[in-house]
Amino acid sequence: MKTTLDIPDPIFRQAKARAALRGVSLRQFVTEAIQDKITAPASSRTGSTEPPWMRGFGALADLHRETREVDACIAETFEVFDEEDRS
Repeated sequence: MKTTLDIPDPIFRQAKARAALRGVSLRQFVTEAIQDKITAPASSRTGSTEPPWMRGFGALADLHRETREVDACIAETFEVFDEEDRS
């Protein structure tokens, strides 16, 4: 199928150069790029600006209460000074 796309000049030049470096046509390069985007997991298609390693920690978002409890225990432990540490 043929279609017309309006691609910004800088992106077009980069795509054309990368296609040439790979030894493929611009058509094949763009087709592969679209295919990669379509088959990528939904989480990577969200346009998130988070680094990939950060997205893996989203599953821990429900642990805020536990984190506060751990922080409180740490604070309580380190607020206690031994008499010999004060001198």
